Amino acid sequence: MNAKLEQYARLAVRVGVNIREGQNLVISCPVECAYFARMCATEAYAAGCREVIVNWSDDYLSREKFLKASDDVFDHIPSWQKALLTENAKQGSAFLHIGASDPEKFRGVDPDRLRRNSLAAAELSEYRELSMSNYFPWCIVSVPIPSWARKVFPGLDDEAAMAALWDRIFDAVRICDGGDAVEQWQNHIATLKQRQDKLNALHIKQLHYKNSLGTDLTVELPEGHQWLGGSEVDHTGVEFVANMPTEEVFTAPKKTGVNGVAVASMPLVYNGNIIEDFSLTFEDGRIVAVSAAKGEEFLRAATSMDDGAAFLGEVALVPYDSAIRRAGVLFYNTLFDENASCHFAFGSAYPACVKGGSEMDKEQLAQSGLNSSITHVDFMIGTSDLSITALCEDGSRVPIFADGMFAM
Repeated sequence: MNAKLEQYARLAVRVGVNIREGQNLVISCPVECAYFARMCATEAYAAGCREVIVNWSDDYLSREKFLKASDDVFDHIPSWQKALLTENAKQGSAFLHIGASDPEKFRGVDPDRLRRNSLAAAELSEYRELSMSNYFPWCIVSVPIPSWARKVFPGLDDEAAMAALWDRIFDAVRICDGGDAVEQWQNHIATLKQRQDKLNALHIKQLHYKNSLGTDLTVELPEGHQWLGGSEVDHTGVEFVANMPTEEVFTAPKKTGVNGVAVASMPLVYNGNIIEDFSLTFEDGRIVAVSAAKGEEFLRAATSMDDGAAFLGEVALVPYDSAIRRAGVLFYNTLFDENASCHFAFGSAYPACVKGGSEMDKEQLAQSGLNSSITHVDFMIGTSDLSITALCEDGSRVPIFADGMFAM
């Protein structure tokens, strides 16, 4: 186990954020996962990191705050948090996010407090814009905690559930006994780049999604869009991997070019609450109707956070036989579940999804057709019978997906 953890820390630091000599590293981590943050810090210093700065969190204290703190607390972001994130982002520090959370940690919390706290995140706009434009390297990885493991494996005791979740995570990030995880990732990134190149060569104008769940959606792509996947590049040209695991190739839709219905194929964990069996209806890009069997009030809040929250910002393709899907579990964690399924995200688009976008200002990005928002929420729509057909600039129609798998 310790050998696998060391591999994981090495992978997160050397491939994920790809730390450079003399660069700072900001680690965001729950207190329950302090042991892994320490391993990552040790690896970072071995790679020449200047300083490791740790931003701790705690599910228990977060819940206590939302239940019991003074009401005015939720309308602002603490000045120390803004300084920590924004100043390090501007300096080009690397950011490693160790994700581990109870999927229902905010069950029973006043939805208005959650909504207002999310709106307050607008005060972090400079940090978010630098992150979305890949100004600095960043990476998200996950470590099990008992409350999360119990949700994924409700029939097991804590020890067995933790062991089972660790097994699934190690498989997902390509860590195995006797293998070289770094080499495995290099090969995986090369595969995703090949898919990306094939899609870019098609010069797609529009995608049509359809499956038996009820998804029937057309998605226009902006002129000059580009498909991305596997790894990104920061403003200095350093390659990094933002999500571990990742199985997707993605781009941005044209903000006003989405029409039809998207039906979720998996639950969504949002703001510590679970949204299930939901659908979104689009007209000229905007979400005009939402429906959910559970958590509809949270879905409505998420899609009305600001005007941009009612439009799509990401289109992502994931084959139905991905390594995450083969794990055979629902992770109740978007980092994993989005990599088991084709998905969309409502909210902000990544600027790099159009050529030259990372150097554009907000107005230029809007003119390019990209959406802007203070939020970005992925939701899954992939199924075993999903078909996606591309209408290309030359007028040809090309099947991209058939029966949930790449058809090209």
